[in-house]
Amino acid sequence: MLGKSVEVLTADPADISTRQDDGDAGPVTGTEELLAEVLAGVVRVEQVPTDSHFFNDLGADSLVMAQFCARVRKRADLPAVSMKDIYRHPTIRSLATALADAVPTPTPVPSPAPAAEVSVPAQTPTDVGAPTEAAARAEVTAAAGTRRYIVCGTLQFLIFLGYSCLAALVAAEGYEWISAGSGLLDLYLRSVLFAGASFLGLCTLPVVAKWTLVGRWRSGEFPLWGMAYLRFWVVKTLIRTSPLRLFAGSPLYVLYLRALGARIGKGVTILSHAIPVCTDLLTVKEGTVIRKDVLLSCYRAHAGLIQTGPVTLGSNVLVSEHTVLDIDTSMGDGAQLGHASSLHTGQTVPAGERWHGSPAQPTEVDYRTVGPADCPTVKRTLYGVLQLLNLLIVYLPLAMGGLSILLADVPQLHGLLNPQAVAFTSPEFYADALTISLVVFFGSMLTGLLVVGTVPRVLNRAIKPGKVYPLYGFHYGIQRAIALMTNRKFFATLFGDSSGIVHYLRYLGYDLSRVEQTGSNFGTEVQHENPYLSSVGTGTMVADGLSIMNADFSSTSFRVSHTSIGPRNFLGNRIAYPSQGKTGDNCLLATKVMVPIDGPTREGVGLLGSPSFEIPRTVMRDNKFNHLQTGDELRRRLTAKNRHNAATAGLYLLARWIHFFVITLITMGAVDLHSVIGSPAIALASVLTLAFTVVYFALIERAATGFKAQKPLYCSIYEPPFWRHERFWKMASIDYIQVFDGTPFKNVIWRLLGARIGKRVFDDGCFFPERTLVTIGDDSTLNAGTVIQCHSQEDGAFKSDRSALGSGCTLGVGAFVHYGVTIGDGAMLAPDSFLMKGEEIPSHAQWGGNPAREMADNKTHLEAHQEHPSTHAAPARGN
Repeated sequence: MLGKSVEVLTADPADISTRQDDGDAGPVTGTEELLAEVLAGVVRVEQVPTDSHFFNDLGADSLVMAQFCARVRKRADLPAVSMKDIYRHPTIRSLATALADAVPTPTPVPSPAPAAEVSVPAQTPTDVGAPTEAAARAEVTAAAGTRRYIVCGTLQFLIFLGYSCLAALVAAEGYEWISAGSGLLDLYLRSVLFAGASFLGLCTLPVVAKWTLVGRWRSGEFPLWGMAYLRFWVVKTLIRTSPLRLFAGSPLYVLYLRALGARIGKGVTILSHAIPVCTDLLTVKEGTVIRKDVLLSCYRAHAGLIQTGPVTLGSNVLVSEHTVLDIDTSMGDGAQLGHASSLHTGQTVPAGERWHGSPAQPTEVDYRTVGPADCPTVKRTLYGVLQLLNLLIVYLPLAMGGLSILLADVPQLHGLLNPQAVAFTSPEFYADALTISLVVFFGSMLTGLLVVGTVPRVLNRAIKPGKVYPLYGFHYGIQRAIALMTNRKFFATLFGDSSGIVHYLRYLGYDLSRVEQTGSNFGTEVQHENPYLSSVGTGTMVADGLSIMNADFSSTSFRVSHTSIGPRNFLGNRIAYPSQGKTGDNCLLATKVMVPIDGPTREGVGLLGSPSFEIPRTVMRDNKFNHLQTGDELRRRLTAKNRHNAATAGLYLLARWIHFFVITLITMGAVDLHSVIGSPAIALASVLTLAFTVVYFALIERAATGFKAQKPLYCSIYEPPFWRHERFWKMASIDYIQVFDGTPFKNVIWRLLGARIGKRVFDDGCFFPERTLVTIGDDSTLNAGTVIQCHSQEDGAFKSDRSALGSGCTLGVGAFVHYGVTIGDGAMLAPDSFLMKGEEIPSHAQWGGNPAREMADNKTHLEAHQEHPSTHAAPARGN
């Protein structure tokens, strides 16, 4: 339907049926009859009354209606329909009426002038060889692309190997120099000097590499896998592995971006850990706040190209959490962008305006919720200096000096330094490694569990809810420490997707009211800014990716507030829940929904999209398993689920300990060989560690599925197939895969894990929770932060299905693709979009939004003529 005008059938007398609906609602128009015919085929009934409610009367769900929309889009005699249209007009009659009312008056569009350098001759009988020549050219292009792909991957591996050798040499020389010290004071001083030099080197290297290999970034584009891309990848990797990325929210972070070429004014606060790469194209004026989980890299991968472009933020701008700023976007002075929103290429938020949604649109909602405080430049400077001194004088020297003391004074480790014996040939070597790994792994786990439950609770006494504190002071440091210590991924993964998670969250400080145990109250990804101000009501279930936003920020101040999620809710994936959220009892918050902070409190409804709109709280299909969720049947099945989940947690710990044990062996072997071959032993150990990690966790993951491909599921969370799926999630650890972003090796790993990945696919940071249910075609482009999730859980029902992308597809930054989805060849999904389950994107179509729908220069969708008719965003380049 791209670029094609939509013509709605007119209701002239010849098109009107004499048949009446049940209830005598009026004559049936031609459009209604055609829509009813399509829907009847989808729901497999002979006839659909035009006044029957899609969900309440026909028992349809979003997957069924997505199939209906896809069939309607394939018909030239019907207007295109989106899922948003379906939810807003849930009967055939109301849908047809709204579509007819929304059709704009056709406006002549001038034909584009043909490009002078392009000539397309007409087909003649003498052109019979043209298709063969075109195919031959395509093969030559693919072969050239494959050569670049292989050469680039080879050079990336050699660069990694060289960097490993350099790091090993520095580490070995540093250790020997520190160990040569006499007495504790000398050891400490040497540790401080080496720690300072190492930290300075790691922070300086990306800056030097950027200015040497690239110079100043400029707007433009270059192909993937070429030499320009290789320089880009080196700079991007060094920037994003710098230790200064851990200082997000600190003035040191801003200084780092300035050193990389970003133009950042005074008083700017950046809380996002996603470091911009093309920093010369980033402009942020004074007093602006960029909250956490914001993606603004100033580049994107698009149809086989890296495209760079500016992101410009004026003074006193607010960019809220979970947002995406594409290239060539800007916000004027005093502008605001709400949470769970995005700006697509070409969009500009005028000065002083408030926008939200994906893509963003004007709103009256005020996202500034905390007033200013006194925060002079001196305080910012002092805070940064104290952070740096704390790192260089306390943490790093203790770590380095402590390692030297352990290796010198612990008998089991001291023997490794004896060059007269090859320690790894003796049984004692493995016994020592076993002992060390057990003590370190389980000792650190128990110590960490004790710390996260006690130290933050004591620190929290210094902070009062609702009180405004200045940034970069004592209270700010306390709040940052609480957030850091209580958001530990290891423990959330260990206890998540089981009955243990509610006890762990209560231990952290959550108020969970009277818990109704389901065995799946929370997933494995839950984060917050203050657990002691987080409340979740009775009977609420959370899938995964919940971020509780109970701290609000301005450029000079912050405030923590109580955040409450009501009872009997269900929250889908990737939801940022603000402290001002206007949802109450019995709500369904769909995946990537923008939780409203204005208007009445929503109760008994579902919310979908950004900006959000109401949908049914539940559908008839999901009531199929209600009998398993009460009484004796629930108690029996919950007991069995708890046993299964407990075994899964034990297997998880066993698998992680075995991995740690082998890494300990490799490390001890490297120390032993260092006396023989020197620093190359340490470099070899780093390569072996990475290679072993990849192979080991691939085996663990495939074993969790019985070395078989997963199959589509539709079952209750109280049935064994779902429990086995939970085990797969927990055992499948791919944190290491981020190391391979932007390299050909990531495709190799995905294939090793069971995904069907085509040739020359570019993956800059995509995530597939179910690898064996995903198919990606040749030459597709997957941007950072994208997700292809082949499952969904809604209350007590679990569903999964395959999703397939054709060749040459592009998923924009932060896009989310659900299960049962088909994307045609060459199709493009805009940044931060949410493609709902069951959707079908035709070949070469351009879709975007939350929920995603077709995007075109001349908007013909119903909502384009119902919402903000006077507001037109600039067309997005390439979207």
